[in-house]
Amino acid sequence: MVDRTPPPWGPGDPRLRHSVQPAPEQLRVTHADRDAVADRLKEAYADGQLDHEEFEERLDLAMGAKTRGELQPLLLDLTLERPSGGAAPASPFAAGTAEPEPEREERLWALGTHLSGYLTLALGPLVVLLVKGNTSPYLRRQAMEALNYQLNFLIASILLPIIAVLTLGIGLVVYLFMAFGWAVLPAIAGIAGALGYNWRYPLTLRIVKDRERRV
Repeated sequence: MVDRTPPPWGPGDPRLRHSVQPAPEQLRVTHADRDAVADRLKEAYADGQLDHEEFEERLDLAMGAKTRGELQPLLLDLTLERPSGGAAPASPFAAGTAEPEPEREERLWALGTHLSGYLTLALGPLVVLLVKGNTSPYLRRQAMEALNYQLNFLIASILLPIIAVLTLGIGLVVYLFMAFGWAVLPAIAGIAGALGYNWRYPLTLRIVKDRERRV
């Protein structure tokens, strides 16, 4: 009887299938990769290459990307500022340029930053931004996101009587939905921050923008 068992590492060996390397654009990205692309988009927005809607759309896509193939098209049509000396800007995926994963202390601060809005509205995130914003890029983003959301809710609360009168009560209904979101969304953002994710509040006008970080 002829032995038809395929030789080790032959075409029939399942280990061979798992050894095939995926294409570069199929590689999974890390939080640091997403953050690097987000920083480039902020730079392009500050330079006027993207309007507000384009910036928000691309930033949302960057934060939700899973592979390099999803991130790379977000930067293809942008002219990024060259560093001194005329050298081309480094790729966001280049070794040594990616931001490290947030440490445990940073994640705990992020959790507290979002939850502080329940007691202090915008004051808590503002204090964290001023005190810790320059020590951790991750915590700076978390504080700015929480600050912008709380500012949106605070402004809406102040303008509620005027809006309710002008809209014949419709504005009050909208505000009730906002109040429900205020009761839930900071907790979601805090949990996401504690897990190391850059979660973004939906339907939020980014009043405070980060102009300091330049790639």
